[in-house]
Amino acid sequence: MEVRAMRWWDVAAVHRLEQELFGPTAWSAETFWGELAHPGRTYLVAVEPAADGGPEELLGYGGVVVPGADADVQTLGVAPGAQRRGLGRTLLRRLVAAARDGGATHLLLEVRADNEPAQALYLAEGFRRIARRARYYQPGDVDALVLRADLRGSAGGGR
Repeated sequence: MEVRAMRWWDVAAVHRLEQELFGPTAWSAETFWGELAHPGRTYLVAVEPAADGGPEELLGYGGVVVPGADADVQTLGVAPGAQRRGLGRTLLRRLVAAARDGGATHLLLEVRADNEPAQALYLAEGFRRIARRARYYQPGDVDALVLRADLRGSAGGGR
């Protein structure tokens, strides 16, 4: 597996995976294009290179925006067949490193209140719950938990 910067040619595959993972709340391809065009953003893909020289297999992706001291994880997704192998943790740690490198001292994110596996990952990586946003994810009326990691110490980068 290789983690590298997302490029324009990755958008179609990332968008397909985004739709599979997030259904009606999925970002559009245009949203990904717009994110890649803005400075202060880091988007990564995790891919499995093809042994026969064919196309890579997209395993996951993630993005972070660093506008200042408070950075935000914009998205993080792992293909169903690649879950439970530490790929989400790897991507998250790379996003944390990008936020630190960009000068951020805190990293924020929202996670669905019904996504217990993602919450467990974030809490294990040093994030702490700071708020709840009622009915944030539409459709579905699912609450979002707002989590924050302090990047000045060991939190937010694992143990």
